[in-house]
Amino acid sequence: VQLQASGGGLVQAGGSLRLSCAASGRTFSSYAMGWLRQAPGKEREFLASISWSGYSSSYADSVKGRFTISRDIAKNTVYLQMNTLKPEDTAVYYCAAKRGGTWLSPAYWGQGTLVTVSS
Repeated sequence: VQLQASGGGLVQAGGSLRLSCAASGRTFSSYAMGWLRQAPGKEREFLASISWSGYSSSYADSVKGRFTISRDIAKNTVYLQMNTLKPEDTAVYYCAAKRGGTWLSPAYWGQGTLVTVSS
């Protein structure tokens, strides 16, 4: 079972990136999917989640209105569209899957993808 995150990179402030998280080894159609990030010297932070059906989503205040989470159940993939990026968005971004519990202790973690936002 693997979650493979991709799409990170270097972008200027105000720019956009789209992260992808492809699941393999099993179907995650019954799992809620989420994105978290961890900046250097900081704790891992919840950003966004989407229900197994894709009809319900939630966001941290720090990214609400700028980031959008979506999922393609047929492709077993979840996305994070990030707009109006700020230097403080610089972090390693992780995708995760869970059916219960908290996002800090999900059932599965992806390996992380680095996003660097230059000022």
